[in-house]
Amino acid sequence: MINGVLGGFPVESMKVTLIDGSYHAVDSDALSFELCAKIAFKEAARKARPILLEPIMSLEVTTPDAYLGTVTGDLNRRRAILESINAKIGIQAVKAKVPLSQMFGYVTSLRTITSGRANSTMEFSHYAEAPKDVVESVLKK
Repeated sequence: MINGVLGGFPVESMKVTLIDGSYHAVDSDALSFELCAKIAFKEAARKARPILLEPIMSLEVTTPDAYLGTVTGDLNRRRAILESINAKIGIQAVKAKVPLSQMFGYVTSLRTITSGRANSTMEFSHYAEAPKDVVESVLKK
């Protein structure tokens, strides 16, 4: 399970139910049961149609009004899902969900596109199924 069946990534969650089994004093030992479990896992994983998950982050950006379009455009380019834009006096607070893989270098980019006047906070939200093109590129590596 640590090496997974899809791209070598670990299996996040799994439930196993043993329906029938037997034990023989001579032929049954720890190695036999371990090999049986490995074979069963590989067979079950092949049939289960596994999916690749990616971490999704909650992001909040506060930016002056003048940069709102630039900030939201940059977030859209990063596959963000905008949740809300709250107006305050002269400042806009943008809340979004963004894949972690798209956020590397974001603070530098945000400073550049807003002349250093915006700031952001980010925290883990959940895992979600990765898009098909992302899965294909990850599996090629």
